[in-house]
Amino acid sequence: MKRSLAVVAAAAALVFAVVAPVYGGHAALLTAGLVAGVSALGLGAAHVLAAQRRGWSLRRRFAVAIVTAVAVVIATVVAAAELMFVSNHDALMITAIVLAAALVALRAARVTSAQVVDEVGQIRDTLRAVGEGSRSARADAIAAAELADLADAANTMTEQLAQEEARRDAAESARRNLVAAVSHDLRTPMTSLRLLTEAIEDDIVDDVTRRRYLATMRTHLGALGALIDDLFELSRLEAGDLEWSIQRVALRDLVDETVEAMRAQADAKGVAVRAELPETLGFARADPERLQRVLFNLIQNAIRHTPADGSVTVRASDAGEWVQIEVADTGDGIPAARRDVVFDPFVRGDESRSGEGAGLGLAISRAIVEGHGGRIWVDAQAGPGTHVRFVIPA
Repeated sequence: MKRSLAVVAAAAALVFAVVAPVYGGHAALLTAGLVAGVSALGLGAAHVLAAQRRGWSLRRRFAVAIVTAVAVVIATVVAAAELMFVSNHDALMITAIVLAAALVALRAARVTSAQVVDEVGQIRDTLRAVGEGSRSARADAIAAAELADLADAANTMTEQLAQEEARRDAAESARRNLVAAVSHDLRTPMTSLRLLTEAIEDDIVDDVTRRRYLATMRTHLGALGALIDDLFELSRLEAGDLEWSIQRVALRDLVDETVEAMRAQADAKGVAVRAELPETLGFARADPERLQRVLFNLIQNAIRHTPADGSVTVRASDAGEWVQIEVADTGDGIPAARRDVVFDPFVRGDESRSGEGAGLGLAISRAIVEGHGGRIWVDAQAGPGTHVRFVIPA
């Protein structure tokens, strides 16, 4: 409303400035007052219509705007004729010209608004389709910059909805898979524990067998405890609910210590394990305990999947701002179809080895490496066997 009043004042001032030099101040004041009064009535009517007819189409609104402008002109001319500022002949001629111009203006408004109305309808249909579940609907608009911005916003919203739904579906699928995998990994030891407990309670076994059963039960309990610990650690890592002790870590010492600790397990399976490290190997910026956990997981996994007389090699090298570490074995390797998911929880590189490990070691390793700001991957181009590499800050 304030802007409309400002327009009325500007129109009156313009009329006064034009009329005063020719007809004098009195005529200019009367004409300016006439224009101000008629313009105020016309704009007031436009505001009332705009407030009361919110269901009107764009075409009808454009037509109302033109009719209002024409009505203001005709009313001004008629009033001027009555006040003898112009003759009746001149007033009739001006009215006829204004009416003709109004007809042309109405048609021009309809032509120029057609594409705008069509594109508004397209955007409406797109949003309706999105509301009904479509995520491929797209809106295009070029008739006006404002409509183009609206179409872009609608498309961006659709893309964000699709991405959010994909993340939600992936999270739900991961949750279902996690529940299924945990249930599977718990079922076997729990069934064995129940059967062994019943056998001992029923006194159907001798002392030697009872001791063997108790040892088996202890093994199953240890496996269950390790599974629960791994699940707890993985959940805390993914939630960021851990404190990191970032230090300057001497990689040669850490790798040598880890390899030596795994040597007994490797020897028991007939697998050679060794470290190949350059003399000039630098330092890493890492949590030493969790970095060693990654190495333990990778080396243990490599030993498990390497046949007797095979080997596991740990290598490390400086790579600018990063340090790269590789654990390579001479086993059968990871099938190509599983390389992209092998770091997911409860996924094993070789499904035929479903009884070996819960499939959490690589998932924990990835969480630790990414917690350091690095990344971990399977290098399929490094040769036969499996080559797992990761980088962390130097």
